[in-house]
Amino acid sequence: MNSTKSKMTLLSLLGFSLLAAVHSSMVKNCHPGCHCEVESFGLFDSFSLTRVYCRELGPGTTMPIPIPLDTAHLDLSSNAIGPLTDSMFTGPGYTTLVSLDLSDNHITKVSPSALCKLRYLDTLDLSHNLLQSLPSSCFSGLPLGEVDLSHNSFQEFDMDVFSTKVNGEPVSVDLSHNHLVSVTSTLHGKVLHIQTLNLSANRLSSVPSLAGLPLRYLNLDGNPIKELKEGAFAHLKDLVYLSISGLKELQQIWPSSFKGLQTLQVLDLSNNPNLKTLTPAVFSGLESLLELNLTSSGITSLPTDMLAHLPSIRSIMLGRNIHCWRTQKQKQFHPQMGQVPHDEVLNCNKEGIVL
Repeated sequence: MNSTKSKMTLLSLLGFSLLAAVHSSMVKNCHPGCHCEVESFGLFDSFSLTRVYCRELGPGTTMPIPIPLDTAHLDLSSNAIGPLTDSMFTGPGYTTLVSLDLSDNHITKVSPSALCKLRYLDTLDLSHNLLQSLPSSCFSGLPLGEVDLSHNSFQEFDMDVFSTKVNGEPVSVDLSHNHLVSVTSTLHGKVLHIQTLNLSANRLSSVPSLAGLPLRYLNLDGNPIKELKEGAFAHLKDLVYLSISGLKELQQIWPSSFKGLQTLQVLDLSNNPNLKTLTPAVFSGLESLLELNLTSSGITSLPTDMLAHLPSIRSIMLGRNIHCWRTQKQKQFHPQMGQVPHDEVLNCNKEGIVL
């Protein structure tokens, strides 16, 4: 969620409505070493939210840092906080937080109740830390719409950690740039509202089993995946955008690998230099696909009958700066049949491309 939506969410929860434009000013009771800005809302500025920036406070900083009562956004990045304990985010001001930035803090552990008081928390940034695991209840009771766990040390990750978050709003999860070899989702009757998942730049050798997740966006870029097997994405029926780019070891995509992705609109297979050929059956089941990106891959031509498997395709990019788009052949008149129905073809901006 963006900051405006986060503010609207908090205001709604507290029973306020926006009646005037936002303006900023300095906060008098700001903690030494921090920078604070207040944004006022409502008729006669009757309500305010405060942004507090406390980056790089230096050694000897004691948590929790005193913050204004109406703090909505708190940046505590680059403070070498270390393990998160139960007492770090308690006291006045913390209970109204909408977003919390804890990036680059040498965090190795999160206690099960460290975040439990942050009942309005929508955005959490734990990137660039040293996390290898999370307790199963660490997000319990939090509304959470966006969680950044990128650039940590996770080798295995169970998506069920998000099952204890409250409300049914979708959540975006970034797990890129970790050491992941396994991502699981056991569910056990639980509902996970994860719609966006970034697993790029990890050590996944195959597509993880993510059955049960209502994903709409999935990024698997830069993983050591050598082949995509039949039905690899079969359970992700809600997926709209799939990126499998920059897989230097990818050599084979088997027929029906994308079967079940009936709502997929964008497929990015760019920057896969060892992917040399694609059979028409590879695209089986992609009835809704609009865009296919094969730029900087080993694919230089496509089968002539591939349009039969891609009834909705509008754009294909391949090679270097080769762009093909769907067009209609000019209608022709037949003496006995009258006007012949038009055929759709792909035209490219470069001659000699087999399509």
